[in-house]
Amino acid sequence: MHQSKVSIPGIVITLLLLFSFLAASAPLLAATKEQVEQQKADIKNMANQTLERLYTTQPSAKKAIKKAAGYAVFSNFGMKILFAGGGSGKGLAVYNKTGQSTFMKLIEVQAGLGMGVKKFRLIWVFENQSDLDSFINSGWEFGGQATAAAQASGEGGALAGAMSIKPGVWLYQLTDDGLALELTAKGTKYYKDDNLN
Repeated sequence: MHQSKVSIPGIVITLLLLFSFLAASAPLLAATKEQVEQQKADIKNMANQTLERLYTTQPSAKKAIKKAAGYAVFSNFGMKILFAGGGSGKGLAVYNKTGQSTFMKLIEVQAGLGMGVKKFRLIWVFENQSDLDSFINSGWEFGGQATAAAQASGEGGALAGAMSIKPGVWLYQLTDDGLALELTAKGTKYYKDDNLN
């Protein structure tokens, strides 16, 4: 009797497709107004806890974020199975001048051999409003480059521990162990959460 074999890469691809489908379809399930408000409250709570943790780990970050045009905070959950991986997350971007918040999402795709689950928090700092506007309204893709290393800014180290993404845009990454000094962000896209705004 003939038996068909299922390849390991085939199983991995199927699992990733299922994970992506579930992540994408979850918002399509009708959420009540109370559920939406609860999600917003949870994201704001996550952002506040993340900032407090950052300020404890890197006290100079508080001044840097206060002086900036605005900031964004994200919580990410991802997994990697053999040859591919992915992740998703939620967060919000805030204009310091007005206090206006925009709820956002991120989705991440990674390739390469490995196994594991990762959780981390990202804190973006935007010195200029134009970069924050672009991040919120146009969405950003943090592309195929491999690594951004932490460095201090020319402002007396106010942004020490942050990674320079481009002039005027900085990024902190918090892991369970503390502040990461190196960031690997491949294929990450940020965009507005239409269900929460």
